[in-house]
Amino acid sequence: MLPGPLSAEAGGEARLELFPGRRTVGGALEELFARHPRLRLRILDEQGRLRTHVNVFVAGKSVRFARGLETPLPEDAEIMVLPAVSGG
Repeated sequence: MLPGPLSAEAGGEARLELFPGRRTVGGALEELFARHPRLRLRILDEQGRLRTHVNVFVAGKSVRFARGLETPLPEDAEIMVLPAVSGG
């Protein structure tokens, strides 16, 4: 799932279905970037790591506290990508 700011970079799609068989979060994101290249710079930094202001969740759990982009994906996993929101 992609929230508004990121879905705009995916042609307005907030929910995308990726091909089954992706074994890691990084593999699934690479497929996403192949479809929507502009998302790469919004989600990953220049070293290919998750940007500090972007949170990625698999089954409701942050990949930052798992294995990051190498976090394994269970079958039928849902990945949620959320940019941090700030305000005052």
